Amino acid sequence: MMMMRTAVVLWVLSAVICVESANSVSLVNDANREFSFSLYRKLAAHADSQGQNILFSPICVSTALAALSVGAQGRTLRQIFNGLGFSNSLTQKDVNQAFKTLLQGANNPFQGDSSEGTAVYLDNRFRPKREFLQTLKQSYYADGFNVDFTKAEQSAETINEYVAEKTNGKIDQLVENLDPSTVMYLISYIYYKGTWATRFDPNLTEQDHFHVDDDTQVPVLMMNMEASFRTYRDLKLKTTILQLPFTGSYSMLLMMPDDMATLEDNISQDLVSKWLKARMETKPRRQNVYIPKFSIKTSYNLNDVLSEMGMTDMFSDRANFRGISEVRGLLVSEVLHQATLDVDETGAEATAVSAARPELTSIGAPVLKFNRPFMVIIIEFNTEKILFMGKIIDPTL
Repeated sequence: MMMMRTAVVLWVLSAVICVESANSVSLVNDANREFSFSLYRKLAAHADSQGQNILFSPICVSTALAALSVGAQGRTLRQIFNGLGFSNSLTQKDVNQAFKTLLQGANNPFQGDSSEGTAVYLDNRFRPKREFLQTLKQSYYADGFNVDFTKAEQSAETINEYVAEKTNGKIDQLVENLDPSTVMYLISYIYYKGTWATRFDPNLTEQDHFHVDDDTQVPVLMMNMEASFRTYRDLKLKTTILQLPFTGSYSMLLMMPDDMATLEDNISQDLVSKWLKARMETKPRRQNVYIPKFSIKTSYNLNDVLSEMGMTDMFSDRANFRGISEVRGLLVSEVLHQATLDVDETGAEATAVSAARPELTSIGAPVLKFNRPFMVIIIEFNTEKILFMGKIIDPTL
């Protein structure tokens, strides 16, 4: 019998609740945040060289895997739940309801130019269970389409057109090679375009240098603004943190460490919560801030990374996706993820998709220049939901 394969594709760009199950939403939200840092460390460890930027949307990956879990059973389901960090007390129904609530909040028109959702492409020969499709539509707002995967080029074009529309053209070549044996493509997307609460003046942007390492520097256009900012110094991690708010409830955190490895080894949700809490306790200070303009794009095959996080069966003949179909041999061929991030004077466009007080102090330096490697997080302030996370090693790549 021909081996059936399910391709799960995660993609991102740019670039929240339910009273009935509030506790479940909180548990899933907490798990999603912890998953963000676990996945970041795996991607950092898999970086081919020191000069490689990192950018991904953890919520986009979580959403796609949660949607896939709707059709998983037995050990395959347990591995996905464990890999995502879901509590043993959470049922599939709890997870579905939580993501429905989170996606409802994300697509709130008051949040600005942003959207999240899923889509499923089914081969004309394939008949999945009705319950599976209903859950994807009701809880993950999935668009459903039928295609003929034996016509690989035509199917790829159809999927790429959908992706381009949902990501405002930022990702237009998600699919390049389609295997004719594919029976389903499950996609999770996120798009976010934020406008700075206080915009940079383009007339102040000037040519400058970014120090990739001690021996390498590259030319960049450096944006500049003198204004009141909330900046912090984490003394333990020897890291400077700048919060740049967008209009609405999203912010960009920029973290410039003295030693990147120390920050990467220790960054956690507790630390980020501490930094966000400090904004309520620390008065902004007038500073001269410099940030490079940049536009980066990343692409990942997450098979090895997710396997290392315990999600192994879904890629093998041990996969159990009887919740999708009774057809035997159904497995995930690959999990792909693309992300883009553009930062300029007007804002950022991205796609895909408690600490001791003595350790946190305000910075009094008049000039703060991000002219060497730094980490970046785009986060929703109220829920601390992480849309994008990355590391800018070379803004010209």
